[in-house]
Amino acid sequence: MPSKRRSHASSPSDGGSVSRQIDARIKELSDWRGETLARVRSLIKQADPDVVEEWKWDVPVWSHDGILCTGETYKSAVKLTFAKGASLEDQRLFTSSLDGNVRRAVDIREGEKINEAAFKNLVRAAVALNKSKARS
Repeated sequence: MPSKRRSHASSPSDGGSVSRQIDARIKELSDWRGETLARVRSLIKQADPDVVEEWKWDVPVWSHDGILCTGETYKSAVKLTFAKGASLEDQRLFTSSLDGNVRRAVDIREGEKINEAAFKNLVRAAVALNKSKARS
């Protein structure tokens, strides 16, 4: 039996199995966390139509020339951890991991609304940063 810890990327050749895995996670949550995860997933795809969905560390991961962010779900929050968040201009969204030298996270709690325009700008900035690192 394959390990849950394996990394998988969604591509046309695998029939979108990772996308289905993320769909299943959203459905299994069946509450505000699933709705929130589905909404931010949609925003990520709007911000970067070329984003690659992956499944790592038993959570959804969105990548483009490297990891953009992970989508973790906890009892009290949906946490979007931006892999290189400390290098991004804060769109006034980061709420945790603020003291780290690399990552930053956006915690969304039940009933909270996210500034969608700012979130999409943050995703685009993460893509641009990854692309600039990939060229060097």
